[in-house]
Amino acid sequence: MTTKHATTLLCILLSLLFSHVLGARDINVTEEGAVPDGVTLCTQDIQRAIDKCAESGGGKVIFPQGAFLTGTIRLKSHVELYLERGSRILGSLRIPEDYPVRALIFAQDAEDIGVRGPGVIDGQGDDPSYRERFRVNDGKRPRALEFLRCSGVSVKDVTIRNAGSWTLRLGGCDGVDIDAVTIYSLAQGNNDGIDCEARNVRISNCRISCDDDGICLKNDIKGFVTENITITNCIVASNCNAIKLGTSSVTGYRNITVTNCVIKSAEESVIWDWAAQYRGVAPGTRTGLAGIAVESVDGAHIENLSFSNIVMEGIITPIFVCLGQRKGEGGSIKDIRFSGITAKANGVIPCLISGTSDLRIDGVILRDIVVEQQGGEPLMEERLPENVKDYPENRMYGHRNPAGGLFIRHADNVVIDSFQVSHREADHRPSVVLDDVRDADISGIRTSGSDYPGPFLQMESSRIRYRR
Repeated sequence: MTTKHATTLLCILLSLLFSHVLGARDINVTEEGAVPDGVTLCTQDIQRAIDKCAESGGGKVIFPQGAFLTGTIRLKSHVELYLERGSRILGSLRIPEDYPVRALIFAQDAEDIGVRGPGVIDGQGDDPSYRERFRVNDGKRPRALEFLRCSGVSVKDVTIRNAGSWTLRLGGCDGVDIDAVTIYSLAQGNNDGIDCEARNVRISNCRISCDDDGICLKNDIKGFVTENITITNCIVASNCNAIKLGTSSVTGYRNITVTNCVIKSAEESVIWDWAAQYRGVAPGTRTGLAGIAVESVDGAHIENLSFSNIVMEGIITPIFVCLGQRKGEGGSIKDIRFSGITAKANGVIPCLISGTSDLRIDGVILRDIVVEQQGGEPLMEERLPENVKDYPENRMYGHRNPAGGLFIRHADNVVIDSFQVSHREADHRPSVVLDDVRDADISGIRTSGSDYPGPFLQMESSRIRYRR
């Protein structure tokens, strides 16, 4: 190719590029016929606005003040939905007719996409017809937002309410920023807050109140590792598990940091009454299950996790770590750190960390932990039952526990440095129990409200080093 031809080709390419960029424009959905009355179905009008915006090179699709009723809309590459103050996107109640996929806002294999603005996305899951037509775990109700195999995803400032099922789901995504999002989704069972199977993710400054798990890191895709994730400055209220890795745990999780968060019980619970199922929870008490849950039960390898500076109340078990073999596959958990955690707990199931006799947890640090438990339990002289097959949850080993504050089993290389346990009712159990633990450095155990003669009990454990 001659220099002249090369120059000509470059000019053509630059011309095409600049014409593509200059063609990009913002589109108001009302320009395409969307009616903001909350009654007229606007799916086709909104989709036409998204398609035109994408074809022009990308930009904003703007929702002005008003309510826009829609079924599934598909977000395209380089397009951002912008919800102005006073705008609402309402999910259609015609299910499945208006949902060719199980989501209100959906994207797949897209890049550089976003949902932003001070408006509201309302799945209308609180409509009475949901209870009449759907059951928990029936797999029919639509999610509010679902992004699959997308890159460069941004969700900021919006409020998401009353999802049909999960609120915000990320599957196989890379490069995600979720900031200052408010989620209120308590109308249905399975109303998870954020379900994240992604890598290179930041979740910050969010307020979440939901029926099911609050921020749940998933791992369903074979060969995909959920990794490089920071969660910070969030307030999470849940009727189940506030911050969770699992239940799905096929391949692995690594490099996860959770810091500066507040965990509490949800404002209401229309599905669960845990007081009727858990020992030591007063009738009428709203409570979640675990504040932090880390679970590998499907073969996943979990490593390098850090949880720090977290305050929690309205939960039963502050920390729950489970390594099991629900489907016969064996995984691993190693290098997990908890520090600066203060918890006021309901019930009598304490912090619980359990591997199996064949799958041992390796490398656990618990430093500067303060927990207040209900107490009132007698000494439990029998061993805690093993359970490697069941659904992972804090009650999978039973509704009693030998420890008043911390139980660790089938683990190696454990450090406990400054662990304080108090009980609201007089308790007769040791505060810390080590069952088949190898190589542990323990210091600074402080207890109040327990009359057990000693700070901890070890069963079939070895190389335990203790300093007051």
